[in-house]
Amino acid sequence: MNVELTRFRVKKGKTEKVDEWLKFLNENMKDVLITLEGEKMFVETIFREHLNGDEYLYWYLVQGEGGQEVEQSNHWIDKKHLEYWDECIDETFRPVDLQTEVVMIPEKVRNNMI
Repeated sequence: MNVELTRFRVKKGKTEKVDEWLKFLNENMKDVLITLEGEKMFVETIFREHLNGDEYLYWYLVQGEGGQEVEQSNHWIDKKHLEYWDECIDETFRPVDLQTEVVMIPEKVRNNMI
């Protein structure tokens, strides 16, 4: 099982596009959740932060082993998600993976993550 929290910087001037992106994901949650199955994604959460004049998105995830990469998906939701990603995420900023120190998942929940 993989547990991650990663920070990505948003390109300058893309705040409104990020608003649109996050609204798109929330409004299409039924299809979003379908795509998570192929990725073996148990939990995926996006956080947003404005810090020192920059905007960041954080991805928190709990994922099983051997899942499909989002880039390999042919689902329309993933294709649109990647379009937003390319437009909004600053590729000149090296993503920051925060260090996982403790993972607290009850055994009865963990046993269902297959």
